[in-house]
Amino acid sequence: MNRTFLYDVHVALGGRMVDFAGWELPVQYPTGPLEEHKRVREAAGLFDIDHMGQVVVAGPDALSFLQKIQVNDISTMAINDARYSLMCYADGSVIDDIFLYRVAGASWWVIVNASNRKKDVEWMQTHAVGMNVSVTDISDDTYMLALQGPQAQAILQRLTDLDLATVKFHTCAQVTVAGVVTLLGATGYTGEYGYELFFPAAQAVALWNAILEAGKPEGILPCGLAARDSLRFEPCLPLYGHEIHARVDPISARLSWAVSFKKGDFSGREALLKIKLEGPAQRLVGFEMVERGVPRAEYPVAIAGQVVGVVTTGMKSPTTDRFVGLAYVPAASAAVGSQIDIVIRDTPKKATVVKTPFYVAAYRR
Repeated sequence: MNRTFLYDVHVALGGRMVDFAGWELPVQYPTGPLEEHKRVREAAGLFDIDHMGQVVVAGPDALSFLQKIQVNDISTMAINDARYSLMCYADGSVIDDIFLYRVAGASWWVIVNASNRKKDVEWMQTHAVGMNVSVTDISDDTYMLALQGPQAQAILQRLTDLDLATVKFHTCAQVTVAGVVTLLGATGYTGEYGYELFFPAAQAVALWNAILEAGKPEGILPCGLAARDSLRFEPCLPLYGHEIHARVDPISARLSWAVSFKKGDFSGREALLKIKLEGPAQRLVGFEMVERGVPRAEYPVAIAGQVVGVVTTGMKSPTTDRFVGLAYVPAASAAVGSQIDIVIRDTPKKATVVKTPFYVAAYRR
C-alpha cells in the first residue's frame, strides 16, 4: 500500500489510517469527522490529498490535444485560469473527472483521481501519438495539499508575500509559501473558498506544519477523508466511483454544464449529443428521507416494489441536519417531489426527490 510523505505526521496526530484507492490515509483525527466538517464550514481545515495525480501536458499541440480528450472548451482559458472537466470514452461514459490549470508557456497541469492515475495517463499518452505534445506524470515528485474554509485566505496570507486577494476563484498563481515554491490553485472540493497547493514532495512536512501553525488563531484542524466526503457531498460535488464512473455519462450525472458541443470534435461527443437530444434513461437526483433511516451508498432505490436505481452517496448532512442522499433513478421519476423508496436492510423507507444542492457553496451565493 502507498503512503504519503505525511504518513508519520498523521499517525503522530492520532489519525485513523485506512486504505483509500491503494493509499494509507487518515479517515479522521481524534477531534472526529463532524468537528472537522464544522471547522471547515466555519474557519479552516487542512487536507493531505497527495494520493491524487498530477500530469503536465506541454508542447505546441497541447491545447488542441486537450480539446480532443476532454469535454469542456478550454480555448477560452487565459494563463493562470483553472477549470473543471471530464474525460469520456467514445460511448460517453466517464473515464475520470479532472481539473485543468493553464500555466505559463504552452503548458497545462491536469489533476486526476488517485484510483484512475495509471489509466488516465495511459489514455492521454495513447491519444498523444502523432501530436507535438508531451504527457508527463509528475505525481511522485509533486505534493498536493488542500486548505479550505472561510479563513483559508487569512491563514495562507501569513505565509506568502503575494496579495491573495488577486488570486480569484478558479485561477492559479506561482507563489512562494513558507519559503516553498508552490503552484497555488484557488480551487477545492468542499463548497468553501480555499486553495489547493502543488509543490516539491520533499517539502511536505515543512509546509504542512507551517500552515497548521499559521492557522492556530483561527482554530484550523487537520481533516481526514470522512470530512472531505461529507463536505463535498453537501454541495453535491460528484466523486468518482460514486456519482460518476465508467457506467454513467455526464448528462445523466447532471454535469452537462461542463460539456461543450460547440467546440468541435472530442472523445464521446456523438454519444453525448445523442443522450442530450433524446434524453438520458436515468438521472442523478437528490432525495430526503421521509421515514426514519440513514441512506448509504449502494442501497437500492425502489418504486412500487421494483428496484430501479441505487444510492451513490447518503448520510445525515452535518450542516443541514437532514437525512439526504444522491441516487440514480429513471428519468421519469427524477422530478422534484417524486416519491421513491430507499431499501435499508431489506426494508423500503419512503423518500422524496428534492432540489439540490443540499448546501449552497460559498462561490454560488
